[in-house]
Parts: sequence; C-alpha cells; structure tokens
Amino acid sequence: MSSPALGVREWLALTSLPGLGASRLAELIARRPAWPDGWLAVLPREAATALRLWLDHPARSPLAASVDAALAWAAASADHHLLHAGHPAWPDLLSEIADPPPLLWGWGDIASLAPPRLAMVGSRRATREGLTNAGAFARELATRGWCVVSGMALGIDAAAQQAALDAGGVSVAVLGCGIDVVYPPRHHRLHERLREQPGGLLLSEHPPGTPARAGFFPRRNRIVTGLSWGVLVVEAAEQSGSLVSARLAGEQGREVFALPGSLHNPQVRGCLRLIRQGAVLVREVDDILSELTQWQAPTMPVASRIEADDGDGDPLLRWLSGSPTPADVLVGLTGLDIAECQRRLLMLELEGQAARVAGGWVRLSTP
Repeated sequence: MSSPALGVREWLALTSLPGLGASRLAELIARRPAWPDGWLAVLPREAATALRLWLDHPARSPLAASVDAALAWAAASADHHLLHAGHPAWPDLLSEIADPPPLLWGWGDIASLAPPRLAMVGSRRATREGLTNAGAFARELATRGWCVVSGMALGIDAAAQQAALDAGGVSVAVLGCGIDVVYPPRHHRLHERLREQPGGLLLSEHPPGTPARAGFFPRRNRIVTGLSWGVLVVEAAEQSGSLVSARLAGEQGREVFALPGSLHNPQVRGCLRLIRQGAVLVREVDDILSELTQWQAPTMPVASRIEADDGDGDPLLRWLSGSPTPADVLVGLTGLDIAECQRRLLMLELEGQAARVAGGWVRLSTP
C-alpha cells in the first residue's frame, strides 16, 4: 500500500498536513508516490507547501511540534504504539479497505492484533437478553482464541469486550476520540482494563487529547469492521448505527452475522432485516466459525505450535503455502510474538524460501 521508504516520522508529517483527510490520503497512497518528490508532486498546493517547509526547515515548520509530540508519546512507554502500513504489527486486512487510516495510535498489548478477529456490535440501549447474548458469545470466542473487536460504546460493545477480558481472552477497542480520552465517561474502568490488561488494546486514528465528536464514530466503525474477518450484530433496532457497521462490513467484503429474536421485540428488528437481506443467521459460535473456516487456528495448544517442525528448516515454513497468509494470521498460528515472527520471515525471505506478496507471505521452497 505504501512506499517502503516511509517511516513513522513521514506518516506523522503526512497526517498532520492541512486539508488532507484519510480518504484523500488513501487516494494518494494508492498512487504509490516516491518519497519525497513524488508526494510533493501529487499533494494539493497548501499541503505540498507545508511538507516542503517541514523537509527543508523542520524547526520553522508548524508540523514539527505535532510530529515531535507524537514521537515523544510513543517513546514514553513500551505499551504506546504508532502503527502504519509496514509496521510489523499492522493488520494486513486493514490495508484492503477503501480508506484505511494512514496511522493508528495504540495503547496496550500490541499482541492483541495477532489472533483472528471478529467484530461484535449492537444497540447502545440493549435489552437484558441482548447483553447476556453478547457476553456469552464473546466469552466463547475468547476461549477459542478469537479477538473480539468493538468500539467500547454503551450496551452490546462494552458487554462483549468486558466478557472477553473476563474470560482471559483478547479484545481490541477502536475509539472515536483520542486514545487517552475516555468516552463514554462511565467506561473509565473498561478503558483502564483495555490498556493495562494482557490481551487488551485501544486503537484510534486520532492523536491523544482529541475529544469525541459525532462525525468520528461512523469513521471509527470502518476500522472496527476493517480489522475483522466478520461482524456479528447481536441486537439492533431498525435505525441502529450497528446497521451502518453491517453495511460497511459488506462493502469491505467481510461476512455479516446476526442473532435472531422475537418478532415483537423492536430491538431486534434490525437483525431480522439483516438476515432477510442475506446475513448469516447465528444460533451459536459454531455457526460463525463454520463460515470462517479459513481463519480457524489448529487445535494444538498455542505454546506448542511453533515446536511442530516438519523436518525442513524453520518450522514457520509449515504454515506457509502457495496461497498468501497474512503476517498477523501467522502470529496467531505459531504462537510467536510479532517481532520474532517478522524476524523469521525476513530470514526465510533472505534465504529464498519465502516471499511477501499482496495479501501476505507465501512459501517458495517445495514442501
């Protein structure tokens, strides 16, 4: 998606340019301009002027303060992360959507991005049954090695994420505000758990300190679904914002799942409509996993996966084939941490046994 010359400083500068939103930036990234001259040629005049000043006279550039502040934030703690395409932890799936965020701020356990991910969304004014269902599905997904992705909103979102963490599982929350802003305020404890508990991670495309705004949440939803293999709508009324997430998931080529409910319950009419439009009707977790078989991890314990050697060099090779496998899926399959998995893949590439292609990594050597 991006020029390999771009590092975190360059991405920070690009995302700080005036008059350049994520959608416009995604259009420019798709053209793969060289750094920096290609970017200067394709940027709008005001943005190009600002970038040229930062490149030639950084001390005089208004961009310098925001770039330096972001780098200082990232360096302040080992659980602060600035993610971009090319970063070892960047989820490859996110690069496939129409307008991926050029930069993500992360706070928490970065390994939370390694397992296969399912988005869970639903009504903010959930019924007791809806909250119970959200918790039950999230707990079982967590015990089966799946990451629950949501938006830390009231109702279904929070119930699912809390249940996943309670089960000792993994959950990622995508925020519609700065990474350090707790919204809604009553979720202070959930925010704390996601940033401090192993398996928890907060993500945002907005710099720290950015307040929550109504327009940010639909944009946030595209990241929730873009990170995920599919989205489960637990409970939704006919005008629910969860239906927007379902639409985004469909546009992104993700599978849409929905729980059915009583015809007399207005809080599930949105789910019934989704099912009528072709969403997969879900009764249990296996209904979801049977539709996502390509992402199911093997049944052997995670700790022993990488020791399973096929007698042909690095055991990581046994998880590669002629079909591309994303790096984050390899992390989940092998049990390696992100840095070690990337190191091994690089060595295999240098040895001519593996290669990175569109969609992930492939094996070059014969089995």
